[in-house]
Amino acid sequence: MSTLSQSPVVSPLGYASGVRSVFALEMKQRLRTRSWYVLLTVWFFVIGLVAMLTALNAGSQQGQRGPVLFELMVGFVLFFGLLLAPALSANGVNGDRAAGTLAILQVTLLRPGQILAGKWLAAWVASLGFLVASVPFLLWALVLGGVRPLSALVAVVMLAVELGIVCAVGVGVSALAARPLFSIVVTYMLVALLGLGTLIAFGLSTTLTEGTVRASPVQYSQSVPFDPENYECVGEVQDMPALRTERVAWILAANPFVLVADAMPAQSGKPGVESGVMESISILVREAQAGPESGMPCVNGEKKPGVTAGSLAVTPIWPLGLGIQLAVAALLLFLGRRRLVTPVRNLSAGTRIA
Repeated sequence: MSTLSQSPVVSPLGYASGVRSVFALEMKQRLRTRSWYVLLTVWFFVIGLVAMLTALNAGSQQGQRGPVLFELMVGFVLFFGLLLAPALSANGVNGDRAAGTLAILQVTLLRPGQILAGKWLAAWVASLGFLVASVPFLLWALVLGGVRPLSALVAVVMLAVELGIVCAVGVGVSALAARPLFSIVVTYMLVALLGLGTLIAFGLSTTLTEGTVRASPVQYSQSVPFDPENYECVGEVQDMPALRTERVAWILAANPFVLVADAMPAQSGKPGVESGVMESISILVREAQAGPESGMPCVNGEKKPGVTAGSLAVTPIWPLGLGIQLAVAALLLFLGRRRLVTPVRNLSAGTRIA
């Protein structure tokens, strides 16, 4: 009698199980090194020093110290988080490729999407550690008073989302690029494009939106001290030159600082009073969305009240910015996944397999 040998049927891992396996492997590698702990310790002391100096110099009134400290901490954490996240994610794939360990994952039951998702989650969790280290100083601002708990919650959530998006961009670029140094530089350039590039593009585009607004001349009172709210509309209503910024304000949507600032509920109720860094950004962006009518005091010959973030009847711009950033990150991850599909037909010169 002859027996037929049958090879065992190997079932692929569930998607969540595969992602969890890659995530656990990545976290073990990160936690074994001292660099992450050193960076976290330095981050904590630097944030603490900035918070202490801000609280000591934020004004004599108790109600002003909390909002100033809170918004400065949010901007500070976001700025340095954008600098830190690419370093934690932009060599996640090609670093393993250069070390010859990526091929070990590719010949297992893991699929390319699971490898990318696991590495992205590991980089995101590593970056969230720095956000968690900053939470005590945000709570300090709450204790000082003047900060709405909802604003603090929204700020922490949006900071976490921004770190996740930047980590996704870094992992996607890492899968596309052959060299770790190149992917890190490209990721920093993309972050700079979102941060500084949108501001430059908006500034250059406003010169192309010249138009006119129906308004009358303004006569300010000669009171001492000068009060910018004490004025009268005089003369006839006429066409005055103005920049139609509402036509190009959408360019600012993808800016990380604009996104976080616009998503946070307003702290102050009076224009120019107790407005922190982030709220000032939100007011300026919403003025740009509203057009020149929001900043001119005598549009159509009528005296206008001061401008606050909540007084401008414009659609919040942060959902558009979030959609743009998510689309960029998803595109890079999709293209990066295609580079991880095996067998590989074409390889860059000098690329190591195992």
